[in-house]
Amino acid sequence: MTTKEKQHSTEDSTLRRQVGALPFRVSELGSIEILLITSRDTGRFIIPKGWRKKGQKQWDAAAREAYEEAGIVGKVASKPAGSYTYWKRGNGEFERLQVLVYPLEVKKHRTSWPEKGERRMAWLTAEDAALLVDEPALASLIRTFATKV
Repeated sequence: MTTKEKQHSTEDSTLRRQVGALPFRVSELGSIEILLITSRDTGRFIIPKGWRKKGQKQWDAAAREAYEEAGIVGKVASKPAGSYTYWKRGNGEFERLQVLVYPLEVKKHRTSWPEKGERRMAWLTAEDAALLVDEPALASLIRTFATKV
């Protein structure tokens, strides 16, 4: 396995997993734009992510998180673009989690959604999005994804 494959590997069974959506659209000029949101606790830029509900497909859970956190809906891929790990802050504790990331081509932005007003959102070039996220593996995943679409 190459270093690049390891960065985007979806195989780390030692960590609890979340699912995330990588919301994107194609601009009028044909370039890829990525939607980032801010976390509610720290205000840093992230992608929509969360826990899969029992019996729910992982990609459907990623699409649900995108709707709940950013009010966006679209076509979600059933295969992850990759994964990354991050440290989640809990009640005075930290836990390292793996996030499986599913591309979501945004088709609509709803006028209301469950977490409206709790986060900021920004459509960015893939390079700017990669620079704004804190996790190096997520930045790499964004850059690689943008070259393949």
